[in-house]
Amino acid sequence: MSRKPVLLTSGDPSGIGPEIAVKARLAGEDFVWLGDPRHLPQGAAWLEVADLADISPRGVMRVLRHDCAAPALPGQPDPANAAGVIDVIARAVALVMAGEAAAVCTAPIHKKALKDGAGFAFPGHTEFLAHLAGVDRVVMMLACPELRVVPATIHIALSDVPKALTPKLLEQTIRITHAGLIRDFGIAAPRLAVAGLNPHAGEGGAMGREEVDWMAPLVARLASEGIAIRGPLSADTMFHAAARKTYDAAICAYHDQALIPIKTIDFAGGVNVTLGLPFVRTSPDHGTAYDIAGRGVADATSLVAALRMARDMSARR
Repeated sequence: MSRKPVLLTSGDPSGIGPEIAVKARLAGEDFVWLGDPRHLPQGAAWLEVADLADISPRGVMRVLRHDCAAPALPGQPDPANAAGVIDVIARAVALVMAGEAAAVCTAPIHKKALKDGAGFAFPGHTEFLAHLAGVDRVVMMLACPELRVVPATIHIALSDVPKALTPKLLEQTIRITHAGLIRDFGIAAPRLAVAGLNPHAGEGGAMGREEVDWMAPLVARLASEGIAIRGPLSADTMFHAAARKTYDAAICAYHDQALIPIKTIDFAGGVNVTLGLPFVRTSPDHGTAYDIAGRGVADATSLVAALRMARDMSARR
């Protein structure tokens, strides 16, 4: 495995990101935290490094310093720090693309806070990372030991999904997922299940025509190429334990169709993975949790899982 470290971005300094970073290090995870050390919890053990290869003592977190404009108050995002949060992400991407880091793990951001404070023009982390990497299309996967899901459409209104879910988009999503499972997860012949858009996958056209008109033909064409793929399937029967054993990833039509089952199955341990980037990126599958920030009660389970997955994926590359 590469000795290059995983870079962990600070995320929103007023959220739980700094707190769970310290907890992950105390739990034995090794990484370099990129951010403003003023934003770390009081009493945290950290060591500023200039070289990403530097090794810190056990339990001490390595910090690559990136100063922001202001201190941070837990639960109270400061517009003055928005530009710094964005710059930290961009710096992490530049470092990993330059080969100085093995992967990037991103702590949670709050999109509205970044938009209000710095005019952040992207719906979320995933789209911003694709922009920084110069990639036209990436895929957001949520993964835990029991399930991997991919929403074909992500941060858009439910009313916009039928128009956004085109044959081209779904095919790109399937192909990127298939390639990512091979490259990053070591699955030689991935099995994919595609959820229908409508209730009961349209029930033969009685509840919607998308499945009949183009989804089923698309799945059949990809299957004829040798991809192990089934669908469109009724989403309400895809996620029980027996069904999950029949595929390696579920391709879903929209955000909640994918995220509700995985957050129900493993709320604390899910990991957000971006497939299709020229580098490995993972993230805990939760937000900034302003309501509990600074109280010392935030659960680092998802971050620990994200850091471990980042190391495993980079090793396979």
